Amino acid sequence: MTYVVAAFYQFVRLPDFAEKQAALLAHCRSRGVLGTILLAAEGINGTIAGSAEAIDSVLAFIRSDPRIADLESKQSYTDSAPFERLKVRLKEEIVTLGVNGIDPTNQVGTYVNPQEWNDLLSDPDILVIDTRNEFEVDIGTFPGAENPQIASFRQFPDYVRRHLDPASHKKIAMFCTGGIRCEKASSFLLSQGFQEVYHLKGGILKYLEEVPAQESLWQGECFVFDERIAVTQGLAEGTYDSCKGCGHPISEVDKSTTQYQKGISCPYCFDSLTEEKRARQAAKKR
Repeated sequence: MTYVVAAFYQFVRLPDFAEKQAALLAHCRSRGVLGTILLAAEGINGTIAGSAEAIDSVLAFIRSDPRIADLESKQSYTDSAPFERLKVRLKEEIVTLGVNGIDPTNQVGTYVNPQEWNDLLSDPDILVIDTRNEFEVDIGTFPGAENPQIASFRQFPDYVRRHLDPASHKKIAMFCTGGIRCEKASSFLLSQGFQEVYHLKGGILKYLEEVPAQESLWQGECFVFDERIAVTQGLAEGTYDSCKGCGHPISEVDKSTTQYQKGISCPYCFDSLTEEKRARQAAKKR
């Protein structure tokens, strides 16, 4: 079976979001769809997988609410199930920034289409920032992009306050996996007095999908939050695996080290793994 993987989000005011959970969960279950959907007062965010017919049905169900009728999705394909279960969760935020009052429906940066992104990268006056977590940046990014070296998106506002200044950073462009983090990040930057803020529409996934390989400036692979671990140009499945001990993406080179123990540890967690967790991982492996 070929699975369709659909990633989507939309910032929209949903004061009744909790009331939508049960019906959406039931519809997904009835179609055999797996993955995670987050609902909050600020909108919806999800990545799900299933047959083409099932995914179409779920997206149509979501879009039946007039407030979400123009929901966009990015679709890719895989031959193995990328999720083990289905979750429809209620959250405070559909992507957690942790700053009150940031509302992309009210204030957001300028969208840049994938076809125009390369031109923006070549502008010497623009600071380009990868808003993703450091382990994501490690396996792939755009050349010359600033790495904020954050462990979670919650740390992004602190990075901005410490390292960026509206007086000296006149033009900023940002990118992330699917675009959702940049929506919040650009809204936050504008609230802090930055004037020209741009972000890649549809994120890295849309860029890899639409920009031909011979024109692509992307270097490496793009981490995704499912069993595929990473994707490459054209959204083909990547080469990375995932450490069962810490979840960090690992390459074939990582697997060749003495710190790699299949199902237990890798070079990124070997030194910090407690004996208790090592024993638990060994028991799971058995």
